[in-house]
Amino acid sequence: MILTNLLGVFMQTVLPISVYDKKETEGMMMNMWDQAFINGVIVDEDHTFKGNIYVKDGKIEAVSETQLEGNVKETVDLKGRYVLPGLIDTHVHSRDGGATHKEDFFHSTQAAAAGGITTIFEMPNTNPPISNRENFIKQVENFKSKAHVNFGVWGICLGDLNLGNISELDEAGVIGFKYFWGYAVDRANYQLVYNYEEGMENVIPPADDGEVYEMFNEVAKTGKLIAIHAENSELINHMTKKVKEEGGTGYADALRARPALAEQLTIQTGIGLAKETGARLHILHVSSGESVDIIKLAQESGYPITAETCPHYLFLTDKDFEEKGSMMKVYPLVRHQEDQDRLWKGIEEGVFSLVCSDHAPHTLEEKQRDLWSAPAGMCGVETLVPMMLNEVSEGRLTLHDIVALLSSNPAKLYGIYPQKGCIQVGADADLTVVDLEKEHTIRLDDLHSKSKVSAYDGIQIKGMPVMTIVNGQTVMKDGDIVGGPSGELVTPARD
Repeated sequence: MILTNLLGVFMQTVLPISVYDKKETEGMMMNMWDQAFINGVIVDEDHTFKGNIYVKDGKIEAVSETQLEGNVKETVDLKGRYVLPGLIDTHVHSRDGGATHKEDFFHSTQAAAAGGITTIFEMPNTNPPISNRENFIKQVENFKSKAHVNFGVWGICLGDLNLGNISELDEAGVIGFKYFWGYAVDRANYQLVYNYEEGMENVIPPADDGEVYEMFNEVAKTGKLIAIHAENSELINHMTKKVKEEGGTGYADALRARPALAEQLTIQTGIGLAKETGARLHILHVSSGESVDIIKLAQESGYPITAETCPHYLFLTDKDFEEKGSMMKVYPLVRHQEDQDRLWKGIEEGVFSLVCSDHAPHTLEEKQRDLWSAPAGMCGVETLVPMMLNEVSEGRLTLHDIVALLSSNPAKLYGIYPQKGCIQVGADADLTVVDLEKEHTIRLDDLHSKSKVSAYDGIQIKGMPVMTIVNGQTVMKDGDIVGGPSGELVTPARD
């Protein structure tokens, strides 16, 4: 089983699963529940047992090894399938507002539900960005009528542009703060500029280290995570220019242009700033093996550094480019087999708190461009859970590991446990039901996202989510969306 190493950030009271037997329920005969999910096999981080879950007003009111007497409005027979605490994807780009021709929140949350996800955390590089309280409130209102699953919203760090807004974003309820390290900002609308060149008009250059220090320091005061996209833009710009001048066109050339060193340099700087400021640093979408070693050393030294990785780094390598082409282009880039092996070892060692999708769709036409001009990103929120469940069937992971990586660890890390991340009395009734025997072939046409782009087209897997239950309501059953938007905003608990 995976070792969990979150370096003290989980210092909360962990309640045991509440199990009532028949004797204990004497006197409860007049209970009335909205839903009863019976004959399931309940799984948490450490235990597996047959049981029934009773829900009232969107909350778990009882968990029992025997069926309880009382009135139930809706009874769902799970027929011996595994029931996990609702799974969470902490890294989603739904493009809403902004490039909604590529994706929007209605479609991304349908895709999440179809993939067994009950809660997503939406990234803040939208238009307008989540840079102040007003934009946060507007975005929440935008999402409410579209959300098929629950959602948290990230706040963005833009350096001096919104340093004074960090406190109000914290109070408003952002799930955490993200800094896109090394990116410039459009002066007119505060949108990120991904390929900055010196001398660009109406563009604010990337923040220097002093400005980044102030961001870390300000976020540290909130106690929330500062999560970084870790790539050194100066090195990447220099190497990209050099590789293009040499006529490089292949994937090996792209890896030279965006080397693992670019990730490692930024991680090392981030760790240094976290040590100095006391900020809780989270490293996003780690791609290289040496980065795992750097993070592990910082964790062993007692610093509150956490990290994540994504399926594209766990299931793809540079050797797949010949078949997948630009469909597999993401930033940071997918690297070599030795990197993938070290990432899996990092999961086993507990270096990674969680696995997430980095769902970031583009149009099919954009992804069919050549390697240099195709944008980075693909669909992932719908395939995250199936890809990881296949590893349970393969024997690499257990269902307890899935619960840790995709539910309880994220919930604890982001301050929403035990509201989320567990199956116990008082928790939200978010459940993911899985069938480990169900076989499936991933097909682009079956994806629920607006743009259907993925490097996993045609991959055969064993193990699928077959029911997604959000606040007690069944939203997905056997791959079909059966409920309308009913997701709610999730905010971290405040001391």
